[in-house]
Amino acid sequence: MKYPINPAKIRAPFAQYSHAVHVTTPGRMLFASGQLGVSPDDQVPEDAEAQAVLCFENIKAILAEAGLKFADVVRFTGYVTDRAYFPIYGAVRGRYVSGNAFASTLVIVSGFTRPEFKMEVEVTAVRTA
Repeated sequence: MKYPINPAKIRAPFAQYSHAVHVTTPGRMLFASGQLGVSPDDQVPEDAEAQAVLCFENIKAILAEAGLKFADVVRFTGYVTDRAYFPIYGAVRGRYVSGNAFASTLVIVSGFTRPEFKMEVEVTAVRTA
């Protein structure tokens, strides 16, 4: 089982996530590399929201390949090149996950390997026994 940890003694999370997720039973774990907003044919949309959707669709495909779902994700790490992309990232993530039973970090970075990339998302997922 996984349980969100949000101690009353510290400030509540800034958005829809938990300060920590405690996994109490053994299970399978998946550590996904960061996924960029790029399609299988190497197309990168200019629009930040379209890139975010591609990031999450790529993650969805990786999870499915391992027999997992977004409900199994215990940690999201997002990287964006502009503070303005934070609400876009959050809104798109909200289309794929619900609740707050995951930890989350968002980092503003100066860029990625190719200048057209605006964001990257990596996940850790656990399927408990």
